[in-house]
Amino acid sequence: RKSPVPTLIYYPKDPIAIERLNLMNMAKLSIKGLIESALNLGRTLDSDYAPLQQFFVVMEHCLKHGLKSKKTFLGQNKSFWGPLELVEKLTPEAGEITASVKDLPGLKTPLGRGRAWLRLALMQKKLSDYMKTIINRKDLLSEFYEPNALMMEEEGAVIAGLLVGLNVIDANLCMKGEDLDSQVGVIDFSMYLKDGAHGSKSTEGDGQITAILDQKNYVEELNRHLSASVNNLQAKVDALEKSNTKLTEELAVANNRIITLQEELERVKEEGSYLVESNRKASRADGTANGQVLGETRKQLKEETQLRLDVEKELEVQIGMKQEMELSMKMLEKDICEKHDALVELRQQLDEMRILNHELSIKSQSSEASGKQKSDIISRLEEKTNQMGHIIKQLESRCKKAERERDLADEANRLFKKEFGDKIESLQEEVEQLQRQRWLLEQELRKWRQQHPGGQMSEALLENTPPQRDMRQHVEDIRRVRPAFHSIVLFICYLYMWSVLFPEIQDCVFMQCKNCSGVFCENCMANELPLPSSINPEHLCDACYSQLMQQYASSPS
Repeated sequence: RKSPVPTLIYYPKDPIAIERLNLMNMAKLSIKGLIESALNLGRTLDSDYAPLQQFFVVMEHCLKHGLKSKKTFLGQNKSFWGPLELVEKLTPEAGEITASVKDLPGLKTPLGRGRAWLRLALMQKKLSDYMKTIINRKDLLSEFYEPNALMMEEEGAVIAGLLVGLNVIDANLCMKGEDLDSQVGVIDFSMYLKDGAHGSKSTEGDGQITAILDQKNYVEELNRHLSASVNNLQAKVDALEKSNTKLTEELAVANNRIITLQEELERVKEEGSYLVESNRKASRADGTANGQVLGETRKQLKEETQLRLDVEKELEVQIGMKQEMELSMKMLEKDICEKHDALVELRQQLDEMRILNHELSIKSQSSEASGKQKSDIISRLEEKTNQMGHIIKQLESRCKKAERERDLADEANRLFKKEFGDKIESLQEEVEQLQRQRWLLEQELRKWRQQHPGGQMSEALLENTPPQRDMRQHVEDIRRVRPAFHSIVLFICYLYMWSVLFPEIQDCVFMQCKNCSGVFCENCMANELPLPSSINPEHLCDACYSQLMQQYASSPS
């Protein structure tokens, strides 16, 4: 398998070209991160979304690159609002955005108008089209930009092509109350630097934050629906109250009408009875009354009777209307009570939703704080891990040194045993043999004393006794060898102890003091002085050397 040929990357030496390349790469990262995060989030973006804010900051830096400074009365001014105004002349559709930007309250500087224009163009999903339109007219852009600016070179066309991908994003940006004039646009590079160690943890944290934001959006949407339903119910209640008052007024008018009609009916009844009575009296008084007057009286009676019937019918109609109005009033009162109960329940639900929203916001803040705390703890643990690794390496090196020193000590011990082991064993055997001979001699001495209670053995006889003479000679040999043996053993023990406790003195050459049998370093304490028991100078430690010097100085010469 052939190894792939490495691709050569050309880095221009021109600093302005490097600036253009950096801005183009930052725009790529910003657009890519914004699209990925928006698709993962799966909802409409708002003004507080951090990747969207960083995208506008990067676009602002791209549009500001290579701007010509215009001299004004107050000084030089650089603003990308001028090139954006050209879009209105080249594309009539952009006139709405320009007019909306000019009508926005609170925008006092060209920089704020340019920022608002970018946000409105992104919401309309026309930002890439507008950027391509002005980039294709470099003859008009030359009035605002230098020849080597990003908008005048190929990097501008690349960025305009990348902006097409933003058409899949839905954004709802509210610019009322947002201070676009005095914002400081700083690119946050930490959003684009990925840390592999914390990738999984940050993914889990992003998932939790996304779930919390989704819950928050759901609660806000439910809150809006509840507010709208509450407003509708309140409007219905107001309309019902108005209709209730109107029906009450109509009922009062109808009651007054019924009372007047009843009064008229009573009056007509009285007039009719009076006319009948007068007719009877007239017929009795004058049997030959005029038939014409009687006919008129009958006609008037019929009219009054018809009027009475009409009044009774109208009274029945009014009574029916009154009953219907009372029934409708009862139904309205019942409906109003039900609506009032529903309104109370909705208000309770609204309060619960507000409390839940507040708790979710607190949880979101606490999760963010815990995430920061966990990241700090992780960084501190990493530092401690690095320190522990360094300490472990030092301990391993010391352990290896100790093992080497132990091997050296074992080797020295082995050599010592090899050199003096046989002699020690032979001496121990001789000591045991001498002890046995001594015991035998003591037994013989007891027997002789028992046989000669008053006698004494001559010393010459005892000295000439071969076992006794051999025993004394062996004892003298043991006495001569024992100090040398003990000094050698102590010397080896000192060497091993000093090499283990102080690894830094491994290169020292150890010597034994001829006066006190102590151990010292020849390189550190090189003192030679003749002892009282010897003429030749011997190696001495500092303590013995100073002591002997004082003795020699105090003694007469």
